Parts: sequence; C-alpha cells; structure tokens
Amino acid sequence: MESATVATGQGRAEAQPRKLRRDVGLVGLLFVSLGSIIGSGWLFGALNASIVAGPAAILTWIIGGGVMLLLALVHAELGGMYPVAGGSARFPHYAFGSLVGFAGGWFSFLGAVTTAPIEVEAALQYSANYVSGLVEVHGETVVLTFPLGYVVAAALMLMFSFINVMGVKWLSESNKTIVWWKIFIPVLTVGVLVVSAFHTGNFSAGGGFMPFGWKGVFLALASGGVIFAYIGFEQAIQLGGESKNPKRNIPLAVIGSMILGVILYICLQIAFLGALNPGQLGHGWASVGFSGNGELYGPFAGLATALGIGWLATLLYTDAILSPGGTGLLYVGTSSRLSFGMGRTRYLHPAFSKLNDRGVPIVAIIFSFLVGMIVFMPFPGWQQLVGFITSATVLGYAMVPLSLGALRHQDPDRERPFRLPGESTLPILAFIVANEVLLFSGWAVVWKLIVAIFIGVALVAISAAFASKEERPHIDWAHGWWLAPYLVGMGVISYLSSFDTKTPSSVLGLDGPTNTLKFGVDTLVVAVFSIAIYLLAIRLRLSPERSQEYVGDLTAEADEEEQALKRTPA
Repeated sequence: MESATVATGQGRAEAQPRKLRRDVGLVGLLFVSLGSIIGSGWLFGALNASIVAGPAAILTWIIGGGVMLLLALVHAELGGMYPVAGGSARFPHYAFGSLVGFAGGWFSFLGAVTTAPIEVEAALQYSANYVSGLVEVHGETVVLTFPLGYVVAAALMLMFSFINVMGVKWLSESNKTIVWWKIFIPVLTVGVLVVSAFHTGNFSAGGGFMPFGWKGVFLALASGGVIFAYIGFEQAIQLGGESKNPKRNIPLAVIGSMILGVILYICLQIAFLGALNPGQLGHGWASVGFSGNGELYGPFAGLATALGIGWLATLLYTDAILSPGGTGLLYVGTSSRLSFGMGRTRYLHPAFSKLNDRGVPIVAIIFSFLVGMIVFMPFPGWQQLVGFITSATVLGYAMVPLSLGALRHQDPDRERPFRLPGESTLPILAFIVANEVLLFSGWAVVWKLIVAIFIGVALVAISAAFASKEERPHIDWAHGWWLAPYLVGMGVISYLSSFDTKTPSSVLGLDGPTNTLKFGVDTLVVAVFSIAIYLLAIRLRLSPERSQEYVGDLTAEADEEEQALKRTPA
C-alpha cells in the first residue's frame, strides 16, 4: 500500500496510507471526455470534411464515430483493470516492456503536445475577424503571420504554460460550466441554421451525394478533421485512478461521450450542408469557403454572417476562443504529464520528473511549450496540423489493442469490471482500423511522423548517455523488436499507396505517394499487414512474471515522493 509521512504540530507523524482520491463522479468524468472532444474540431470539421468528401461527409462522421468508439472500448477494458493516472500511455509498458512502453508514451505525447498549438491557431483564425494581421491566406491555407501572428500564438502558449505552472485546480472545478457552454453553442447553431436556411438540393449538388467516391469518404477521416474532432475520449481513462466506481463510470463516460459526440457532429454536418448557399456549389465542393478582406474565417460564423444572423456570429466568435482555449490549456497539462511520466520511468532525463514547490513538473511544461512552438513551423495551417495530430494520436491508440491482447494472456485472472466482447477478434479489428486511419492521413503526414519518432529515439539515447547505469531502463528488445518492422512497413505502404494529401515536394528524393497500390488494394494490404504484426507482437509479449513486475511498479512514483517527504525537515 502506498503511504506518506504527514506533518503535524509535533513534527513528523507516522506514515499514513496514501491513496488516489476517487473524487471524480460520473458526470465529472463524462464531461472531461466530452469537453476534450468538443474543441476546434466542431468549428472547422464540417467545412473541411465537405471539401474532401462532399455531402458524403455525413458517412465519414458515422464511420469515424464507429472507429473511435471501438478504440475507446478497448481503452475502457484496460482502464477498468488498471485504473491509474495516464493509463493509456502505461498499458504498453505492462505488456511489452520499456521499448514499446516508450513508443506508446511518445506517440501519446506527440498527439497531446501538438493539440495545444492547433487550438491556438483555431482561436487566432477566428480572432482575425476583429484583430487584423494575425493570419493570412497562402493559396487555400490560413497561416500565422510573422512576426505578429507567431508572437500572439507564443503569448497564448506561454499563458497556458504559466497557468499549468501555477496550478489548474480552478479549471477542473469550473469544467462542468465550461462544458455546458460547449454543448449549448453547437446545439444552438444547429437549431438556428436548420430553421433559417435548409436547402435539401445541396445534398446532391456539386457532383452528387458522393462526388469523390468512397476514397473521399475515407480520406476525410484524417485530412478532413473527423477523427481529430473525436479525439479526447481517453481523458476519462487518464483519470481512471481518481474515478468513483470505475467499474461503472469509466465505460459509461467513454461510451457516453462518444455517443454524444457522434450525434452532435453528424447534426452539425447536416446543418452545415443544408445552410450553404446553393450558388457556392457551382464550382464544386473543393471551392467552398468563406472569405472576407482576404482572410478565411470559420464556416459556421461565415454562414451566420451570410444569413444575417449577427448575434449568432458573435456567440460563435466568443466560443471560438473559449472552446479551443480550454482544450489547449488541458492538453498543455496532458503533454507535460506524459513527458513527466516518461521521466519517472527513466525514458527521458530525470529532470523531466522533478516537481517544483507547487508539485508541478516545470521542466516538462517548459519542454511542452517549446515543442508546441516548433509545431507551428512545419504545419502552417489547421488542416495540415490536423493530419499530424490525428496520425500521432491514433498511433498511440494503436498500441492499446495490442496491449489488451497481450495482457489477456499475461494477467487473465485480474478483475475486469468491463470486458470487451469478442476475445481477440475486436482487439485485432481495433488495431486494423487504427492503421487504416494512419494510411488515410497520407504520405505527406506519415513521413513527418516518422521523423518525429526518430527524434524521440534520439532523446532517449541522449538521456541514456548522461544517465548512470542504474538509472537506465531495461530496453526489453526481445519483446519489442516488432515495433521496427511495424513502423517501417506502414511507411512503405503509405509511400506506395493512393492516398495523396497534396505532398508539396519530394522528401529524401521520394516524391510519393506513388499510387502503386491502387485504392482498395492499399487498404487491404494494411489490413493483412496489421494482422501479421498483431500476431507477432502477441507472440513476443513479456512473460507473465515480467509483466507483473512492471505492473507492480505503479507505486514507485509514490514511494519516491514519500522518500522526498521523509527527507524534508518538519
């Protein structure tokens, strides 16, 4: 049992039991996930999905919702088995050891650390309606101006970081109120648009219901921002160790937030399609946009302005600051806690795990700020950032079905408050669909993700080089070498695939994608490849004894804090 030494008026008292405070009830847990799902995705997703898929974007939201719900349910079983803080980044460590554990944590970190910048960019794009000079249009892409746009973006990122350094208790206390606002505004938007203007002919205009075929439907999952909009359900998993009655609350929060999110986003897409002026569709769906003074603004605010509903546009511009701002602040904290956790597990330098007097990992927060600012540079637009965040996050999600399949063998007797049906079938399916989404992101995104992975490996190598032998984690290469052919294989398939997200130039002499694997063939190849990797990974899993050693390390962080308390004078 974890314990802590408690200070009293007479000095140090006896060590008292230390337990995670399970203060988060069902509504609180539900709103943490739902509040993360409703961010900038709802502000831009409908337009970008329509450009890529046309009216068939409705199908994209349905398919994307099913994909994310399946991945969420996989998380829910492990969250019930191991209700620990930051669980989704720790499950791979339990199943495959340090090599895969770091990879899972790094993938999750990449997804989280790039979310805050995209929320900042979304807020600035909307703010440009009132404050000129923050963004500009290059071709079809809205980018931050230099230096003003980047300076303001840096200031917002710095503010998020400062609040995290000072503590974010106030945010958790007010989260329910913020989420009620986040729910109210999009629901109000749907109702007002449907009543004010609904052109049924739009659903067959511009080339019919499915002008870009099924390929457009699947491509919109990643590049259209659909999967990105659904990201956030894992926040309930991360708070699993602080949830009341996790047997009931974790599955309900995960499933409930996803169902509400799917319904909301489908309704938003339908309202957006119906409210468009039919004259805008004369040149096809790829030309749909809303401009003013040379700048591209948010689609729903643009619709409200075009329809003469000024009060709704004002509310939308206000929400465009509150919704992304709250989500960005949350993800600065999430990304810093992930790097903090990798410091505690010795994947990164121990400095990442050091706490200041307020109990905050200040080095990890500074690192998240710096990485977040770098992210603005190679991905200058919302849609470009969406592809990277989606790929990184889904790659982190993909580690969890593998972990579930392994831990069912390694820890079969542990209580499972929620059990995903289908034994090994659904975990394999979840792994396949995660890799399909990665394929849909396109080579233009995948190569950047591969580079980011190598950066992570370099950080680990640097950390190990300056760490003592005792501080270096055991690599567990024999149980994680499958990771190399998995990542290389996905890169090769992406390069040979038919999914082109407008790669601007060659990378290391590779122009890609080559379209060698035609549409349909490339998705089939990914499915077969995923099954092979899944079976290989399960075969190479840790032994039950070794796995239990890593699960037993859950108290190591608390023990370290306890020793620090004991070393502190009364």
